[in-house]
Amino acid sequence: MVPLQIARGARVALAPDLRSVRATAASDLRCVLCAIPDIKGITIDGIRRASAGDGYTPFVPLAVLPLVLVAAAFHAAWNALLKASENPLALATRAVTWGTMVSLPPVAVAWVATGRPGLPLAGWLLALASACLELIYFITLSIAYQRGELSVVYPIARGTAPVLGVLVGVLLLNERLQAPAVLGVVALVAGIWAVRRPSAAGSALWPAILTGVMIAAYTSLDRIGVRLGPPWIYGWLLWLFGAILLIAYTTVRRVPGSRLTDEPKLSVTVGMLMTAAYFMILFALSVAPLAIIAPLRESAIVLVTAWGVWRLGERRGAWLRVVGAITIVAGIALLTIP
Repeated sequence: MVPLQIARGARVALAPDLRSVRATAASDLRCVLCAIPDIKGITIDGIRRASAGDGYTPFVPLAVLPLVLVAAAFHAAWNALLKASENPLALATRAVTWGTMVSLPPVAVAWVATGRPGLPLAGWLLALASACLELIYFITLSIAYQRGELSVVYPIARGTAPVLGVLVGVLLLNERLQAPAVLGVVALVAGIWAVRRPSAAGSALWPAILTGVMIAAYTSLDRIGVRLGPPWIYGWLLWLFGAILLIAYTTVRRVPGSRLTDEPKLSVTVGMLMTAAYFMILFALSVAPLAIIAPLRESAIVLVTAWGVWRLGERRGAWLRVVGAITIVAGIALLTIP
């Protein structure tokens, strides 16, 4: 979810104008949607990035590779725990809330250390709008996990967003696909078909697809929001709004198990996994290109599929599902090629 020019190592304006951001957002929307859908529009602070010896390099430091793989494992882990929960939405509510509270001290320290930077009103509004979309995301993801198998739901949800990004680019933005992108689309469609082929996704199919739609939708907003100020401030505000909305929704709907005191160890664990994965990818994208980080990050698709097959007993058509998950990751990698 970083801008395309950052992924290529280019430099952007120190203080981008909101109107120019909106104008450029459409041109690279496909790249935005097809890369790391869950990492809230991460970019790098423009001032630091534009300074001499900014530290950004098109080559991946060896230390970053295991960091990204650990982040992928963390993302796979919290999704597996969400699936195993009796009420995934309740656990998501507690985890997001705990994650927001746990991340507050380091964010506050960073805010003071960097001179107390602010975020314009537009950034607050975009964070709130994105949080509303994330509320729907957690609702549909929870429904999908309750209805279907982990090794089916997760790859479909993660693979749908980049396909939508391509469709938006071709049908609405009149973009032309290069050969690698065409192969990427084919791989994504084939992978999604393979994942759901062994046993029909059934009633979980549409919630899983809608989850992918929400990923694509909130990513497009975050693409603009992170350019309006420090991305870590925007990201934390988004988490804060998301926690408030989730608490409000589960309270009104009287979702059982939504109180913060319910299963505190599990809630904190999932919240820490979410938060750690987020900031690991944030750091990785500050020193390495998107084209490398994105497919490594999306290796979580393979990890989740393998966990569902071998740990949760989702054995029917196991090898076809694993091959489909690997094909989806390959498709995402092809779509990140400039």
